[in-house]
Amino acid sequence: MASSLSSCWALTLVIWGLLVVASKVNFYSDFDITWGNNRAKILNNGEQLHLSLDKYSGSGFQSKNEYLFGNIHMRLTLVPGNSAGTVTAYYLSSQGPTHDEIDFEFLGNLSGDPYTLHTNVFSQGRGNREQQFHLWFDPTKNFHTYSILWNPNHIKFSVDGTPIRVFKNAEHLGVPFPKNQPMKLYSSLWNADDWATRGGLIKTDWSQAPFVASYSNFEADACVASASSSSPCNGSAWLSQEALDTNEQEKLKWVQKNYMVYNYCTDTKRFPQGLPPECSLSS
Repeated sequence: MASSLSSCWALTLVIWGLLVVASKVNFYSDFDITWGNNRAKILNNGEQLHLSLDKYSGSGFQSKNEYLFGNIHMRLTLVPGNSAGTVTAYYLSSQGPTHDEIDFEFLGNLSGDPYTLHTNVFSQGRGNREQQFHLWFDPTKNFHTYSILWNPNHIKFSVDGTPIRVFKNAEHLGVPFPKNQPMKLYSSLWNADDWATRGGLIKTDWSQAPFVASYSNFEADACVASASSSSPCNGSAWLSQEALDTNEQEKLKWVQKNYMVYNYCTDTKRFPQGLPPECSLSS
């Protein structure tokens, strides 16, 4: 299994002509603000970026680079106070009807109630692989690091270095895995009060606007898709990681036992004909 995966991703990387780039990023040089006009602002000589949302519009940005596999980190401070109805999205995605996507979405809530961290994985245009968590800290008080490790073997979601979710490559079970489509990094802050908080029961309180989320310390140890590069992407330990170590496994179990609030792999009502095949794999 491992050798066949290795040969597949090696071929993919040579075809795309990828180069491993490890970098701390300046928001001016490495990202484009894509919508929201002056609601998105780059500050402190490119070291921070703020997105804001008011009743007229949200805002968003995207990376200039596309990645095919990477170990990616961003520090975020989420919208404080009454953030009900708002969603802060931070995700990797390709384009088109058969797109791949790896999602962090932070669903706001009333003051004093916890944020819901929503995760999902799309492959070949199909998602429906949601897992949701509460956090063991207040994500609005300080910056915290949210990470995606994406390699040919699995996708690992982590918070402050603690793994919260692993989505394994289950192609041997007939489940498509994101491995052929380079993805850009996107982030946005937008109004989703038709569904985001308690299924849409709690609406956005616009008297609290503008809502602001802050970003810093983006780091990408990643394979950058580059038409001018013929160098294969190899040599990084994260790229060949096949499983969590013992310490990571214990942390993952702790999070999933104490802070997971929804898991599609246990939702038999949603899947009465049987759970998706990847759910048979242990983390």
